[in-house]
Amino acid sequence: MNLDSHSASPLPASVDTTLALLGRGDYIADRSLATAVYLALKLRRPLFLEGEAGVGKTEIAKVLAGTLGRQLIRLQCYEGLDVASAVYEWNYARQMIEIRLAEAGQQGRDSVEEEIFSEPSLGGPPVLLIDELDRTDEPFEAYLLEILSDFQVTIPEIGTIKAKEPPIVVITSNRTREIHDALKRRCFYYWVDYPDAKRELEILKVKAPGAAEQLSREIVGFVQKLRTTDLFKLPGVAETIDWTQALMQLDVLTLTPEAINDTLGVLLKYQDDIGKIQGSEALRLLTQVKAELAAAGD
Repeated sequence: MNLDSHSASPLPASVDTTLALLGRGDYIADRSLATAVYLALKLRRPLFLEGEAGVGKTEIAKVLAGTLGRQLIRLQCYEGLDVASAVYEWNYARQMIEIRLAEAGQQGRDSVEEEIFSEPSLGGPPVLLIDELDRTDEPFEAYLLEILSDFQVTIPEIGTIKAKEPPIVVITSNRTREIHDALKRRCFYYWVDYPDAKRELEILKVKAPGAAEQLSREIVGFVQKLRTTDLFKLPGVAETIDWTQALMQLDVLTLTPEAINDTLGVLLKYQDDIGKIQGSEALRLLTQVKAELAAAGD
C-alpha cells in the first residue's frame, strides 16, 4: 500500500531560491542555513537541526510545508514514546464518530473496523517533522533508523505502507542528550545558533512589525547582552518576539528599568534567572545598551 503525496510546489533550484522560499514564509535565515536546507531537499536527505530551545528549528519545517504547499505531519517526541504510539497516527476524531455510530446500530462491527484501520484514517506525510528527538530514548532512535532507510512502516492491521517518494524529513533536537551517530549519519546536520543582533532585528521587523524602531533596537541589544550572562536558560528568538509583543501591549516606546522588571517573566522562564537580572543588573545592562546605541547613532 502506498501513500500518495499531495499536490506540491516544485523544490527550490538553488541556495538563493531557498533563501527566498524561507523569506516568503517570514523566516529570516542566513545563507549557511539556506544551503543546508537546499541540499537536504535536493538530495532527499533528512535534515537534522540541533540547537537551544526557541531558536527557530521547528519553524523551519512549518515554513517548508507552507511555502511548498505540502501537508505537515508533526511527531512531537516525549519521554516514553514507543513505536506503536508513533506509527498509529490515526484520525482519532473520525474513529470515535465511527465507533459511536456502530454503538447506535447504524453500522456493523466489521465495517467499523474496516473504516478505522483504513488508509483514509492515517496521516500521509509530505513533510515529516520529528520534533525534539532528544526527549525519547535509544530504542526509538533505532526504530527511526529503519524508517529513514526505507521510508516504510508495517502496521499489523493493514500491512506495510511505503511512501512512493521520500518525504521531506526535518528532525530537531535541543541537545539535552546526545543523539546516536548512526542516526546523524543518515542526515544533513545543521546547528541553529542564536542570531546576531542584525539578524534578530530583521526577525523582529517581520514578526513584530508594529514595534517602534528604537524599542526594537533596545530589546535586541538587551537580549544580546543577556545571552552573554551566566543564566540557567538563555532567552531564544521566540522569547525576544514574545517580549516585544508584550511591551507593545503595554505601550512601551523605550526600555526603562521599570518596564524590564515588570515583564522579565516573559523573557526568562526560571525564577533564579529573573532574580539575577532584576534590579541593579537590569539597570546596568540597559545603561550599556543605551550607551552603545547612542554611540552608534553619532
